[in-house]
Amino acid sequence: MSETPRTTFGGRRAVPPNNSNAKENDPPTMELQGLMPRGVNLQDYLHVKSVHLFKERWDSNKVDHHTDKYDNNKLIVRRGQSFYIQIDFDRPYDPRKDLFRVEYVIGRYPQKNKGTYIPVPVVSELQRGKWGAKVIMREDRSVRLSIQSSPECIVGKFRMYVAVWTPYGIIRTSRNTETDTYILFNPWCEEDAVYLEDDREREEYVLNDIGVIFYGDVNNIKTRSWSYGQFEDGILDACLYMMDRAQMDLSGRGNPIKVSRVGSAMVNSKDDEGVLVGSWDNIYAYGVPPSAWTGSIDILLEYQSSQNPVRYGQCWVFAGVFNTFLRCLGIPARVVTNYFSAHDNDANLQMDIFLEEDGNVNSKLTKDSVWNYHCWNEAWMTRPDLPVGFGGWQAVDSTPQENSDGMYRCGPASVQAIKHGHVCFQFDAPFVFAEVNSDLVYITAKKDGTHVVEAVDTTHVGKLIVTKEVGGDGMKDITDTYKFQEGQKEERLALETALMYGVKKPLNTEGIVKSRSNVDMDFEVENAVLGKDFKLTITFQNNSPSTYTISAYLSGNIIFYTGVSKEEFKKETFDVTLEPLSFKKKEVLVRAGEYMGQLLEQATLHFFVTARVNDTGDILAKQKSTVLTIPKIIIKVRGAKMVGSDMVVTVEFTNPLSETLQNVWIRLDGPGVTKPMRKMFREIRPNSTVQWEEVCRPWVSGPRKLIASMTSDSLRHVYGELNLQIETQPSV
Repeated sequence: MSETPRTTFGGRRAVPPNNSNAKENDPPTMELQGLMPRGVNLQDYLHVKSVHLFKERWDSNKVDHHTDKYDNNKLIVRRGQSFYIQIDFDRPYDPRKDLFRVEYVIGRYPQKNKGTYIPVPVVSELQRGKWGAKVIMREDRSVRLSIQSSPECIVGKFRMYVAVWTPYGIIRTSRNTETDTYILFNPWCEEDAVYLEDDREREEYVLNDIGVIFYGDVNNIKTRSWSYGQFEDGILDACLYMMDRAQMDLSGRGNPIKVSRVGSAMVNSKDDEGVLVGSWDNIYAYGVPPSAWTGSIDILLEYQSSQNPVRYGQCWVFAGVFNTFLRCLGIPARVVTNYFSAHDNDANLQMDIFLEEDGNVNSKLTKDSVWNYHCWNEAWMTRPDLPVGFGGWQAVDSTPQENSDGMYRCGPASVQAIKHGHVCFQFDAPFVFAEVNSDLVYITAKKDGTHVVEAVDTTHVGKLIVTKEVGGDGMKDITDTYKFQEGQKEERLALETALMYGVKKPLNTEGIVKSRSNVDMDFEVENAVLGKDFKLTITFQNNSPSTYTISAYLSGNIIFYTGVSKEEFKKETFDVTLEPLSFKKKEVLVRAGEYMGQLLEQATLHFFVTARVNDTGDILAKQKSTVLTIPKIIIKVRGAKMVGSDMVVTVEFTNPLSETLQNVWIRLDGPGVTKPMRKMFREIRPNSTVQWEEVCRPWVSGPRKLIASMTSDSLRHVYGELNLQIETQPSV
């Protein structure tokens, strides 16, 4: 089938690795066995004139296989399910004397035993789970076939040939790009490893090309829409290119475990020149700030055309692009957000926060960080490599955090295994377990070098885990799929199981309950709007008949959403005297001028209040984050909202700040309504409004969404969106 390469590979293998879908090697059009007798004319045998693939959007091949949304004029089918083709011969086909077969070939060095060369025999009856072709109609010189692929078939772009048998060898059709066929994973096929039973879930997790990503703070949850765009022109080829770029062997591309693991490494650029460069330092020279992206389309198309990593991404961008990759190939997938996600540098289930003796955080000793939120993905598949019961949702994470088997990737880790503490099962379950289960340990570093555990918070990390609900834009709480409720017997058992399987926990924090102080402290941050002053109220409650004096310290920090502090913008110390059985409130004013100069794009402020009860030596500590309310972009539409009709989209933004915004980029996106576009405004003066109008012509009907983002030198993370109902054209 394949030509024998002239060089052998160091005596180890005769054929080079077959790891590129794009590279080709055409099989010969004639494969003759020995010498052909004189006088024999091969023209007497059956010859193929043309092949029809029924690949229009309205053809049953695309409608029945749920691939009619792909903006691609090639045939796209899902594995394990039959599809139709028609072959026109130069004379009527006679099954008694004419023998032919259809062949599917992928890669440069196809081999039958690797599944990269697939000869499909013509059979009388199709068998489930096996390749086969059945003649369903013979008419004049044409034959119509029903072809069924294996539910374990490689996923990718196949070349198709028709081979006719003669006594002297095989005559094969020449290479024709029009007959190229994409074969994808099939969540509708029970024998496929990604089979998903619920039709509403398939509609959401495979066919929905717009999603909602949750971010912000657990007490102030923010949402933004994301255009996955898995059906847009060029995206399917870009996803196949990612696997080629990873040099993933074609024979492994039918296995969703391997495909999702390779995808998790390739969405980030660390160590493999993957799709996105991560940047968390608020400096985005020569690239796009992560908050400016509205979806995955621009990112994937730029990666394929430039063949270089795209700048820049943070966790929700990595998760959004990875979701596009998985859904595009047919693996059910969703983006999940974990609020208060532990980034534990030594995966020991313990986040150590070191305090000075006066209660301030010691930033030199504190190495672990708790991210305000972290987004990763879940992909749905069976896990035949694990014991029964660990299939279903698998956590996969493409944000480059920790090295796994020599590369920055994470998963697939069974969510069920994480919940029950079975972290011995591959891949990377201990890391995900620590992200949702770590304890927060406050330790005072004494001047004599000793460390004293002050308090343990077992409920802070993994406070809430959410994803978009099926069929709507609302939030679905999935915390209980990752962990049992705090204090339940099963929760203790899961932790003990994880410890037994080698998760480290150096400090036994069980039973460490500091003797409860007679004084309680809490504080509230009022709703804070970007560019405005706001108040913070600290309440002290004395529960005893004694009078106490308290020395308190407030620290306000600008933090990255990863929990890492950039700058302390507010320091305040004050003393409070508490009468017996009374409470006192202390108000602190935070002025806009104090935080505006240093603000990071996520506009997150973190407050840490520590207080010492001077009479008893007790230390009280509380920390809270607040996300500033940011102005929105307004999107308006006028004209007929109909497929093929022009409508005018207006994007409007008013600068609420008292400073001029420089180098303003506004992006607009809406899968099925408009291709992603952008426009630059050199500056927007305080309180002035800019408008941008574009004419769009939708090509997809049904519920759609327009998404806009704004980024500038000093203000980012500004979004707007508009829900649309696009009508179909009335039939003439």
